[in-house]
Amino acid sequence: MSGAALGLEIVFVFFLALFLLHRYGDFKKQHRLVIVGTLLAWYLCFLIVFILPLDVSTTIYNRCRHAAANSSPPENNSTAIITPVPSQHPCFKPWSYIPDGIMPIFWRVVYWTSQFLTWILLPFMQSYARSGGFSITGKIKTALIENAIYYGTYLLIFGAFLIYVAVNPRLHLEWNQLQTIGIAAANTWGLFLLVLLLGYGLVEIPRSYWNGAKRGYLLMKTYFKAAKLMTEKADAEENLEDVMEEVRKVNESIKYNHPLRKCVDTILKKCPTEYQEKMGRNMDDYEDFDEKRNTYPSEKSLVKLHKQVIYSVQRHRRTQVQWQILLEQAFYLEDVAKNETSATHQFVHTFQSPEPENRFIQYFYNPTVEWYWECLLRPWFYRILAVVLSIFSVIVVWSECTFFSTTPVLSLFAVFIQLAERTYNYIYIEIACFLSIFFLSICVYSTVFRIRVFNYYYLASHHQTDAYSLLFSGMLFCRLTPPLCLNFLGLTHMDSSISHKNTQPTAYTSIMGSMKVLSFIADGFYIYYPMLVVILCIATYFSLGTRCLNLLGFQQFMGDNDMTSDLVDEGKELIRREKRKRQRQEEGENRRREWKERYGHNREDSTRNRNVHPDPKESNFSDINTNWSSKYTRANNKTERDRIELLQDAEPLDFNAETFTDDPLESESGRYQPGGRYLSMSSSIIFDDV
Repeated sequence: MSGAALGLEIVFVFFLALFLLHRYGDFKKQHRLVIVGTLLAWYLCFLIVFILPLDVSTTIYNRCRHAAANSSPPENNSTAIITPVPSQHPCFKPWSYIPDGIMPIFWRVVYWTSQFLTWILLPFMQSYARSGGFSITGKIKTALIENAIYYGTYLLIFGAFLIYVAVNPRLHLEWNQLQTIGIAAANTWGLFLLVLLLGYGLVEIPRSYWNGAKRGYLLMKTYFKAAKLMTEKADAEENLEDVMEEVRKVNESIKYNHPLRKCVDTILKKCPTEYQEKMGRNMDDYEDFDEKRNTYPSEKSLVKLHKQVIYSVQRHRRTQVQWQILLEQAFYLEDVAKNETSATHQFVHTFQSPEPENRFIQYFYNPTVEWYWECLLRPWFYRILAVVLSIFSVIVVWSECTFFSTTPVLSLFAVFIQLAERTYNYIYIEIACFLSIFFLSICVYSTVFRIRVFNYYYLASHHQTDAYSLLFSGMLFCRLTPPLCLNFLGLTHMDSSISHKNTQPTAYTSIMGSMKVLSFIADGFYIYYPMLVVILCIATYFSLGTRCLNLLGFQQFMGDNDMTSDLVDEGKELIRREKRKRQRQEEGENRRREWKERYGHNREDSTRNRNVHPDPKESNFSDINTNWSSKYTRANNKTERDRIELLQDAEPLDFNAETFTDDPLESESGRYQPGGRYLSMSSSIIFDDV
């Protein structure tokens, strides 16, 4: 089993990162380098979190083995290590033991690869993805110019640490110490952001589950989101119209033989299909650009326009998809509120799901099971889960404030690990370490997925995240994960710089190097700064950040606010309007289906009977005038075919019009007359015999 656990976790974490990236990214539309870079960043960060418990259990076994070897006297003056007696030293090999020499190489490759991604490659790819250049050279040039200040700031910080080490007479500048300075600078930046995100997640995650168990809370919040999303959706549509108007002007001014026509064609390919068709019809290719002395846009302005088109189209598409998803959520939550008082204990949906469900799910998750889960069990499950997560949060806050105390040991994480270390229960050690670091990771990573910096950074599910946000999330993960793991090792006293014991360190801390080179960071910042998590938790509990954003004009969901109540009412009216619209569409489809089943089959049967049993009078008449009869038959077949095609391909009614009717027979292409006939605006006859 040596190395088998490591291999299994490597494969599992890869598919986990691939699944999450598929949920937020779009493999078909986004560039392959963006997908590969983001996947590699997410994969390495998740891998560190999952592999670290194996490193802890292996380190504990190595400590026990070395202690047993030192305490057991050699026989016959031999230098060989004697296997310890199990009764004196119960050092049995754990099932997930990783052989010596593998973990240091593994951590070195993973750590430096992630640092190369977050500080060099991903920022460059981020600028490259947002560039509006029309060639690879132009995009690379733009990315280098945008990152000049970015890289210059890093060099300035690194130079400050370098000068400090060089001026200090107690220190001698060596290559290992240079690595330690670089690692300290990166971890200091990451720890600063880590505490901010952790303080928010420790309170917000348990509270979100507790509020989710309240009746009507999720529905009111969905109404609030609907009102805000409708505003954003309207703004995105208006922005797209303005950008498309600029594209239309450029398309009309730059003709087919202009040197910049290829750039205009590239911009048109990024526009929606309906705009491309509209602009293509208005294009006059026979005009030369030099026949009229007009002012033409420069290549720089086209690059800027290209960037605006990419941004506006992606934003418009994202708001459209999010609106449809939010409607489905609102309809479902309204169904839950209605079914709570149901006496039949059968969950009834107002609208059927457009996608067919799996038969396996339909068999086990039937309407009865769905009612018991949604109306009875889920609120209690959320309450229990919120209580458990709150206990974990209290343990984390207490341990962050007391992990520097070694005598006595006050950190609860260190107490749990040391109790398991005395009995060498490796399964318990790995489970405890995994649950601890997994909870810390959830608090930090979920905050990264929730935060939104206007429209520049926003992780939207259902394949609606742009390339810039994906790369930025990969940068954040690579910067937050190393200090997160170091903080976890400090909480469990597995870091020798915290425990102040001369014991074998973990392979991960050995790669990080000794922070004694920078004593004011190792003995000051790393120990006392995490205590600020208490203040951040208190601020999050009282929603101070939400209240400040609300005062600044950014509407946030707050129960005791008039603006929130107004937005909830507005969202409720929007959802009610969309619900009526969908109900009318379904009623219209049902009427058309009934007309087709009632009159379509009768007409086919009558036609079939007429062909099988012809009328003698019609036969005699056709014998007298064969030419007229054949012409009448062709006209009758054409009328029948037109009527059947109309019944099959009838389009839904436009219920957004000011005046409409529920009669499915009325359409825009005909007018109803008192005599019962429809006068068509086209050459075909519609419902001639109705």
